[in-house]
Amino acid sequence: MRNIFFEYGYKPNEIEKKVNDTFTQIFEGPSRFYFNGINDTGYFMDTGNCDARTEGMSYGMLMNVLMDRKEYFDRMWKFAMEFMYMNEGKLAGYFAWSVAPDGIKNAYGPAPDGEEFFAMALFLAGKKWGDGEGIYNYTSWAKKILHTCLHHKVPMWDNKTGYILFVPGSSFTDPSYHLMHFYHYFALWADEEDRDFWKKAENASREYLIKACNPKTGMCPEYGNFDGSPMDKVLPWGSFGDFYSDAYRTGANIGLDVLWNGKNEGFSKIADNLLNFFADINPDDYKKYKIDGTPVLQKDGTEIKALHPIGLLATLAQTSAACSEKGAEAAEKIVRRFWETPLRTGERRYYDNCLYMFAVLALSGKYCVE
Repeated sequence: MRNIFFEYGYKPNEIEKKVNDTFTQIFEGPSRFYFNGINDTGYFMDTGNCDARTEGMSYGMLMNVLMDRKEYFDRMWKFAMEFMYMNEGKLAGYFAWSVAPDGIKNAYGPAPDGEEFFAMALFLAGKKWGDGEGIYNYTSWAKKILHTCLHHKVPMWDNKTGYILFVPGSSFTDPSYHLMHFYHYFALWADEEDRDFWKKAENASREYLIKACNPKTGMCPEYGNFDGSPMDKVLPWGSFGDFYSDAYRTGANIGLDVLWNGKNEGFSKIADNLLNFFADINPDDYKKYKIDGTPVLQKDGTEIKALHPIGLLATLAQTSAACSEKGAEAAEKIVRRFWETPLRTGERRYYDNCLYMFAVLALSGKYCVE
């Protein structure tokens, strides 16, 4: 794995301190959002919404296996299994996407990004620590989760296209859910009968993101149609066809895919465009954008500020791993800006700082499979 921080001249001891301090602030510091739960469990609190989400739980588990912190990993996995895993109902076998800190479910539907991060974290845990009994047979549970995702009566992936769905049974996708770098390894580690599908999904997701990202700005929408166009339907909880919170993760995923699986000309173009767009914009001035780069306006004509500016900066820094020479100057500006920017504090710190931790791991060469 490349150590991009080192390539920019940061010293190994400085980089190691950056990684460890970031982890400590998230799990143990005064602005942490990890908490021990009941019955020897642990959870990430979405501090903006006061709940625990499969997104964050699976993120936390992956952080812990990458940092070799088994106690936190097992606590979070136990919380997920005791309070999120659904043993009955039409969606049995999936995880409820939102629960209260006391374990009471707020919803009985799953969010597919949680399942795919759970699976990758569990596979890596099995390889790093070995498999135990019951829920701690990590590899067995990773395979079980992926089997359920594909063979459930209401699957999480569209069999025809190979695309991950926004939720099981939906007719659209979320570009930031497309984790082709994970699918590459699912095609090696999942149930043998499903490995061809995961290879198909890996290739399909790369092709999809090249369609979904604007050819001039590199931006993608939060939700997208299967043809790559932004989701134009207004849903009961809002409109999601613009470059906003969910969508930031797509660039980071592109960067990680290049780190794991090698250069991709289409991804390099996306990365160059994104980095050049944002190179001279301060995070305080990040806005909500249409995917062509036009700021989205409120009814009174004022621009909408980014809800997660530190998260966007972090994902841009991780995107830099995919850039070509055309984006090199912008990439260095953004990575150095990211290095100098502290973790977010306050009630919205959870999402931003999850993305921050992943970027630190990726840019230090520690977000790796082997």
